[in-house]
Amino acid sequence: MPLFERSFENPVLVPQNDLPWEAEGAFNGCAVQNGLKTHLIYRAQSLSMLHDDGPWVSISSIGRAESSDGVHFKEHHKFIVPEERWERYGCEDPRVTKLDGKYYTFYTALGGFPFGPDNIKVAVAISKSLKKVTERHLVTPFNAKAMTLFPERIDGKLWAILTADTDQKTAKVALASFDSEEDIWNEAKWQEWYRELDTHTLSLKRSTTDHVEIGAPPLRTKDGWLVFYSHIQNYGTDHPVFGIEAVLLALNDPLHVVGRSRGPLLIPEEEYEEYGKIKDIVFPSGALIKGKSVYLYYGAADTTTCVAKGNLAKILAELTADPDEYPMFERFEENPVLLPIAEHSWESKAVFNPAAVLERGTVRILYRASSDDDTSTFGYAESKDGFTISKRLPDPVYVPRADFERKKNPGNSGVEDPRITRIDDTYHMFYTAVDAEGPPRVAMTSIKRKDFLTTRFDRFSFPKLISPAGVDDKDACLFPEKIGGKFVVMHRIQPSIDINFLDNLDFEGAHGTLTHNPFVFPRRGMWDSAKIGINSIPVRTDEGWLILYHGVSEYDHAYRIGALLLDLTHPEHVIGRSRHPIFEPKEPYEQIGVVPNVVFPCGAIIKGNRLIIYYGGADKVIGVASITLKKLLKQLLSDGN
Repeated sequence: MPLFERSFENPVLVPQNDLPWEAEGAFNGCAVQNGLKTHLIYRAQSLSMLHDDGPWVSISSIGRAESSDGVHFKEHHKFIVPEERWERYGCEDPRVTKLDGKYYTFYTALGGFPFGPDNIKVAVAISKSLKKVTERHLVTPFNAKAMTLFPERIDGKLWAILTADTDQKTAKVALASFDSEEDIWNEAKWQEWYRELDTHTLSLKRSTTDHVEIGAPPLRTKDGWLVFYSHIQNYGTDHPVFGIEAVLLALNDPLHVVGRSRGPLLIPEEEYEEYGKIKDIVFPSGALIKGKSVYLYYGAADTTTCVAKGNLAKILAELTADPDEYPMFERFEENPVLLPIAEHSWESKAVFNPAAVLERGTVRILYRASSDDDTSTFGYAESKDGFTISKRLPDPVYVPRADFERKKNPGNSGVEDPRITRIDDTYHMFYTAVDAEGPPRVAMTSIKRKDFLTTRFDRFSFPKLISPAGVDDKDACLFPEKIGGKFVVMHRIQPSIDINFLDNLDFEGAHGTLTHNPFVFPRRGMWDSAKIGINSIPVRTDEGWLILYHGVSEYDHAYRIGALLLDLTHPEHVIGRSRHPIFEPKEPYEQIGVVPNVVFPCGAIIKGNRLIIYYGGADKVIGVASITLKKLLKQLLSDGN
């Protein structure tokens, strides 16, 4: 299951057309408990109006609503409105903390127009009842947003977390401590703090193109202070990816990071998150712990406020998990096991992406080989122990035979990336056929088991195309048994993995090709965000069908490997999916080659208690890696779908 599940009531707060001061937006709400009531302090955005200083602008103020269950909010009221010179163009994005009998509401104060770093700062409003502000102060003398207090003193001091230089490319999440309340708005102390900003900063970015901003006020947990924040990939480009992440800070030393998320916990997926005043935004702004659950309040598309519920224990486990404990394939120490042979023209450039089957105690490997003119054929090798190569044939065993896989123009052509499945006494091979003229398509051929085992590969049937004409389709494989009386085939029409249920494998007549029936999709913001495709043929386990797949990241365009666990009788139902990659390019032979940063297995076998894969490294060489099957299955069931 995902770490967070959205409320069916979302959005829980929407703009009110009959209230001009919030007719355009009611978002980025921060929830706070007050007795049995849940108060939501939120950003309210008005219709565009003529400002006293001249321009027509939409003005933000801070609204207040309340609920008895934390979901159904009513009685919208103004709470903080622009009054001071330093906030005359709006008050945005509140964060509320109750401490020492007072409510401290920090917000973004807009002091000028057009908006820029010089006029965007943090302010604070103090109240005793969340109904009337008793005092307010400008806090930071520099550009900053998203400040919030910790809900208790730490070692006798007040502590705050904020984002400095927010409207610049160097935005930093940092911490500050204060001896007294008055120090919170002491300009001299802030100037001194800002001069040493780097010493107060948490390292939360994974790339120089990332942007981070504090979201919800810290929550005290047994493992540390839980802080949700906004993490934006590709910031400043036309395609930013907004995600919600979390960090866990030490209870007695908030500058010490105990753990953090390795990717987004929530990304825009629902219509109310993808469409609004500004599309494709989820922005964390408040959080509450109730019993064993965390309720995360967030802004959606800069228009509404929503809530999602997560299991606290699972979230903490995700943040504190040792990345080294996540199941990963272990490389054979003598990798790569197959290299190009310069003297063999057909495999002089590269050998990679092998299929593999285990028969009669021997692993039989069909691998893709590339010549200097980029023609692909299949070579053959064997391994007695599953790791070292005991036999390798000097000539290709399968070459382009059909017109649809012969070179018509310069470029890649031939037969690529085989997957082999045995059903009864026949091996069916699915592969990618390329003629360097049209898009790649799926081809199929078959061979009797006895001929395959005796290497009489000239007895492969003449291939036929089985995917739609004019469509880029590849990464196809056949399940090793019928399910519900049907043959089951998976393939990839970008950007999804498709599944088809077939009465037969004739591929004749009106329904003679595979169809587009997607059931697994890329996940925005994650390691498999750009595209995905099947790698190995399905392996039947007691827990479900285990399938390896590759994902390409929009982040760095590397090919990584994850796993799917599908229901045994309804394989279109995903039981588990790797939250993190289980194999990624790390060795030089995987990072440097014909195509850099690629690991790509087409074959997998079970030997003893381990799953062994045979994979291409950087589209150049072949390696072997293995993983404990039981550990992988346990993780997939934990990750959920």
